[in-house]
Amino acid sequence: MTVAAGPVFSPREIPFSFRGSWFDLSPVIGEKAYAQDVHLVSHQTGMHPILRLIPTAKGARTETAITAAPQRLTWARDAGRIDAAYESPDTVRMRGVGLGLRLLAADAVLTPFSGPYFYQDPGDGSWVFTLYQTGRRYRVTLLEGRVAEYLGAQVLGTAVRGVVIPGDDGPWEIAIEEYETARAPYTRENDFEQVVSAARADFDAFRDAVAPWRGDRTPTAELAAYVLWSATVRPAGFVTRPAVLMSKHWMDKVWSWDHCFNAIALADGLPDLAWDQFHLVFDHQDAAGALPDSVTHSEVLHNFVKPPIHGWALRNVDPSHEREPAEVYRRLERWTSFWLTHRRVPGHELAHYQHGNDSGWDNATTFDCERVVETADLAAFLVLQMRELARLAAGLDRPADSAHWSRAADRMRDALLAELWTVDRFVARSAYSGRTWSSSSLLDLMPIVLGEELPEAVRASLASGIEAHLTAFGLATELTTSPHYQDDGYWRGPIWAPSTVLIEDGLRRAGYPKLADEISARFRILCEKSGFAENFDARSGAGLRDRAYTWTASAYLILAAAHERRNGS
Repeated sequence: MTVAAGPVFSPREIPFSFRGSWFDLSPVIGEKAYAQDVHLVSHQTGMHPILRLIPTAKGARTETAITAAPQRLTWARDAGRIDAAYESPDTVRMRGVGLGLRLLAADAVLTPFSGPYFYQDPGDGSWVFTLYQTGRRYRVTLLEGRVAEYLGAQVLGTAVRGVVIPGDDGPWEIAIEEYETARAPYTRENDFEQVVSAARADFDAFRDAVAPWRGDRTPTAELAAYVLWSATVRPAGFVTRPAVLMSKHWMDKVWSWDHCFNAIALADGLPDLAWDQFHLVFDHQDAAGALPDSVTHSEVLHNFVKPPIHGWALRNVDPSHEREPAEVYRRLERWTSFWLTHRRVPGHELAHYQHGNDSGWDNATTFDCERVVETADLAAFLVLQMRELARLAAGLDRPADSAHWSRAADRMRDALLAELWTVDRFVARSAYSGRTWSSSSLLDLMPIVLGEELPEAVRASLASGIEAHLTAFGLATELTTSPHYQDDGYWRGPIWAPSTVLIEDGLRRAGYPKLADEISARFRILCEKSGFAENFDARSGAGLRDRAYTWTASAYLILAAAHERRNGS
């Protein structure tokens, strides 16, 4: 069976992985840490490099060209090659011809509390690494060829541990599994090419579901789908549902606003998976109604929160409120009430953030004067969320609740305009002293998400301010003329996916479709040029930070799908 080759990518940019798997194959072994060799990297209990995969020729390490497609990772040199393919979320197959492999523990030091232990299983002859960092086992089973030597078996302390497979005496093949304590000996049920074909079919079905509209005008849609597919993990630990991590590089969590963009991108084609993305963080809602800052395999963090964009997101994930409306209402009401009860100074209508991290814009210049502040973006998001609660309540035949949330939304919108709008801009206000200030951050323009709810003069002023942030590549989060602008300043300059999607949507509803079209087009071209980085240099368009970020891929899919719909595709 012939398997399509594309999309082709570098594992230095995007990890090679498989839908549902908690591990990937990549030279990225930590935050901004790039190893010489590809490693098997697990994301259970954190990001941990487990096994180092070293191609050899005539017994010595050799340089190879490394390429990846959804179904296969390949090392190649002259006539020799090694291929890897996922058989299942916890099993990867590798085979080689003309090249050998040294498969070694990434960490050489075993202590009573960390590191790898290595032994040969006396029952089935496989080789097993156990690792403190993940609390998992990694079993290597030889399927074809021979192991020339195995190193460090049962050795304590510091040692080289692993197996050496020669490449000069015929083809070889192995299976590598990640599991907990014990499982039946590995048995080969399909040949390698069948494994490759099955992996490709799984990806193709996902791609066809999330981007059926793709074509020549959307050249990066297939790769965007791969970023989402490969970053998906099966339920484990605190991850209660199938989840799209933000990345299978070092940003291997689900943050409590990032997940909304993944849910929107998946909603049309994979509604069940989208629904899981929307609800995952709500599964960890605390007694006060707050959502966690982030969720990952082995931790749930509550030291910060994230902005309440969930009402806005729900309108895009389930606009007709067909799925579990009573449960959605309960969860969204508790999240909204958290802000109204615990994040409002007595006597104040507007809620406040306690740190820039709460806004999702960690170091935006809006927070330079003070961190505990009432901001216009927060008020706008809460207005949208209360409008959504009013619609949900009406659908549940709760007219009193619907009226309550409509009035509350009106009051907050009116307070936003009366208290934070000054002549031609929104300001931030200290929750302590009441003093106000403005900044050059795009965050101050985020109330455009209210669209038609804003007076025309306010809409016009915001649109003009947004246009001033527009570079050749998209919306800079800090004006490039600002003394605080930094090319790689996180939220002090770079282009980000979430701000782009939120503002593009708000501009359309505010009556500025041409500006929205331009923002969409520039961001899509940026992704086609620079991939799906966490953020981008606003002046050069270069990708920055984590280079395989799912909300960036989702933003591309969201904007591309909408553009294709508007153009009749």
